[in-house]
Amino acid sequence: MEFFRETNIDWLGKKWYFLGFSLIFSVAGLLSILFWHHIPLGVDFKGGTQIRVAFTQQPNEDHIRHAMDAAGIHQATIQRISDPSGQAANKVIIGLPEAADTAHDTGRQRVESALAENYHDSGFTIEQVEIVGPTAGKQLQRQAEWATLYSLIGMLVYLWFRFELIYGVAAVVAVFHDTLITVGAFSLTNQDITLTVIAAILTLIGYSMNDTIVVFDRIRENLGVSRREPLHDLVNRSINQTLSRTVISSGLTFLTVLSLYLFGGEVLHGFSFALVIGILIGTYSSIAVAAPMLVAYQEWRAKRGKTVALPAAKKRAQT
Repeated sequence: MEFFRETNIDWLGKKWYFLGFSLIFSVAGLLSILFWHHIPLGVDFKGGTQIRVAFTQQPNEDHIRHAMDAAGIHQATIQRISDPSGQAANKVIIGLPEAADTAHDTGRQRVESALAENYHDSGFTIEQVEIVGPTAGKQLQRQAEWATLYSLIGMLVYLWFRFELIYGVAAVVAVFHDTLITVGAFSLTNQDITLTVIAAILTLIGYSMNDTIVVFDRIRENLGVSRREPLHDLVNRSINQTLSRTVISSGLTFLTVLSLYLFGGEVLHGFSFALVIGILIGTYSSIAVAAPMLVAYQEWRAKRGKTVALPAAKKRAQT
């Protein structure tokens, strides 16, 4: 099945627009990470108590914050649950940092008392309490960082052996770009990064890498039969030849994760949000980041009088 037949889009001719688009979103996310919301780690990683409260009417967050301050809970974070369906409009999450492992019920009791004093007329229900000790949270954070780093190194080594080092570097840079924008989106919207979000980020790393490999594979195949064609044209042709496959596979995957985001409920919200952003950015980067980087590297080599031909084409020619 093909959506596009004989397309002839000059993707590389639009590389400066792509660069501008990537810079805007990357810098916005980076500024938020550095100076605004930072990386909003959930209770899973930073430790503490997270209490989900459902009110009978839509609550005022400032009112809740004043109630916590009046009860002596000065470092509480108040976060309204983001739910596109609107079913969770009356629910908020109250976060208390660094709960002691031995005082599991203390945070809940203090929050319950503060709310009971201020919301005795409108009513509320504590739906869920999650507690993670600071030691366990730090350990999980380190494990998540190592898992992400190991996955990137493994993919770099795999692409190095299957193609050439420059292919692996271009793919890893594209995936890093995807991860930065996704984490930046969480920072900009101040949504907690939990263990399920890390699982989603690892999933999108694999998805984006697979999309990039499809384009690289077609470039290598075309190099084997059209070695005299300018690399700029050959890469453009390769991207156009894989465009239908990219749109169909990414489009269907996007519809699935979008359904999960809209109807999956609060438990899957962070996971599905990461995948919605990741599928879009991962598909974009395989065309707009990885392939142009490959061409830019070859042009840089050519300016220094080095061989322009891609190593993968040499291997095929020798066989």
